[in-house]
Amino acid sequence: MVEFLSVQSMYETFLVCNRKVSSEKEEERMNQMTKLLIASAVIALIASVLVTPLITKKREDGQSKKVIGYFFIGVFVLGFLATGITLYVTKIDVNWLVFWPAIILLTLVGALLASGIERKIKGVLFLASLGVAVYVLSAPLWNANEKFKSSEMKEEVEIKPFDETQTPASVPPKFARNKMKKAFGQVPNTSYYELGRLQIQKVKGEYVYIAPVEFSGFFKWMNGGTTPGYFIMSATDSADNPKFIKEEMKYVPSAYLNANLERHIRLQHPFLIFYGDVQLEVDDEGKPYYIRSYGEFISARNGFDVKGIVLVDALTGKSEVIKLDQIPEFIDGAVSPETVSLQNSYFGNYVHGFWNSMFGKKDVKIPSDEGTESNVSPIFDEKGDMYYFTDFTSPKEGVDSMLGYSLTNARTGDATYYTGNQDSSYMDSQGNLQIIEKKFIEKKWNGEMPVLYNFYGEASWLTAVLDSNGFLQNYFIVSAANPEISVYATTPKEALKLYKTALSRGGNTVDGSSSAEEKQISGKVLRVYKERLGDFTTVSFLLNNGENYLVSAETEPLAIYLQEGDEVILTYGDTGEQFLPVRSLIIRGLQ
Repeated sequence: MVEFLSVQSMYETFLVCNRKVSSEKEEERMNQMTKLLIASAVIALIASVLVTPLITKKREDGQSKKVIGYFFIGVFVLGFLATGITLYVTKIDVNWLVFWPAIILLTLVGALLASGIERKIKGVLFLASLGVAVYVLSAPLWNANEKFKSSEMKEEVEIKPFDETQTPASVPPKFARNKMKKAFGQVPNTSYYELGRLQIQKVKGEYVYIAPVEFSGFFKWMNGGTTPGYFIMSATDSADNPKFIKEEMKYVPSAYLNANLERHIRLQHPFLIFYGDVQLEVDDEGKPYYIRSYGEFISARNGFDVKGIVLVDALTGKSEVIKLDQIPEFIDGAVSPETVSLQNSYFGNYVHGFWNSMFGKKDVKIPSDEGTESNVSPIFDEKGDMYYFTDFTSPKEGVDSMLGYSLTNARTGDATYYTGNQDSSYMDSQGNLQIIEKKFIEKKWNGEMPVLYNFYGEASWLTAVLDSNGFLQNYFIVSAANPEISVYATTPKEALKLYKTALSRGGNTVDGSSSAEEKQISGKVLRVYKERLGDFTTVSFLLNNGENYLVSAETEPLAIYLQEGDEVILTYGDTGEQFLPVRSLIIRGLQ
């Protein structure tokens, strides 16, 4: 009897909790629709007042007021329906300037239908609405200086040298996407879904690609209701295989009606100004969230300046407005790539205003369109912070030299413009891609995701090379200042090793990593390995201190005579690599 009462009690508790959850969801839906209905009613009321002739002369039949009343109600109903449907379908913000075309039409109709003093008042409103239209449409002509000011970047010469102990996030998104598609069999009810937008981020200290599973159509959404999860794959190891993570998501971009993510966000935040697509972010526990950047117009309804994000729980739909200086730690891309691309355009084009961008083009810099996400490429620094990379080139046709490049912090929006060494002319990303195309013209391979790094003190392009089917073939590194110096290998680490030797052959100074300290040591050689690379021999050897060293015969010609048992004195860069670069070598008894 006691057990029965206990089970009954648990069942009743479950029912209460279930009703509570259902009640909360129903209340949330009602709140969303209430905001939409109130906005539609207010706009419809304004439309009724503008169109309806409210002041008329009495007629002998006494029906004038009744006709006006019916007319007013009719306009209100039509306006209410038209506004509600428009806002719901388009998901546009509810700010009054968005309705300026409708205001012109309504005030014109109202002025034509009115008479006497009312016609004069509505005529003035019509002229004022035309003034508003001029203000909105002409904004790009006079707010260019404000746009440039909102996108100003601090200037530096070069980025810090890359730390060779790290592996860059160099797996191209096209290749990662292909591997995820091949692994789609891991998804339950596969026919219901398709792969969503790829997003790079840091999860548990690892750089990974994530891509949500999306509905493949309306009827699939009707049957499925929720998506089953997302894929995750390493962004640094091309041999890694995608893993499907089961995490139910209800509010996604491919859902319909109130479950559509963009509509869900708009209904909850009708007045916010958004720019860029929604992005999936996963916390360190694997829980998925969607974010979208919001901000302000520069002036009128033109331009955009980011202020924060809206964070949405992908399962419950609970949303939160968060300013940029309060972004949760797990979010890497708070500023959307579309926003960064727009800011780059402002910075490059409007340095001397709008008209200069159209005609004189003094000091104008054109941002590249070779990025992987809305013309920018996400990269990570040594601290694990994500930045968006873009290079800038001249507006003159046929010029492939780079004028500079920028890095924009994806969490804060702060940007730095790097001018590069003014004594050298740097090749831009397009020129780099052309070199790769010519290098592998017979195989029809092409480069993707070119990013400029500082390798060993040399500005260098690192680019993934894909075949015509989108499969990764190798990594190509070329000097931005000396394009004749280039190497390629199957991994970034191998390519860097070859590139170090190639720079030495080219007469360049190899600086090692950003934190490399120059040290001197003596010891006995235990193992030697010699490898022919191009025109010179690279000598790898192991000392009795347990460390490995690497030296090129081009810089130390006598290194080719090195053998086991030799006593040596050497100076090297303490880069932390498995093979430490030797800068000078003395073989006792030989020198």
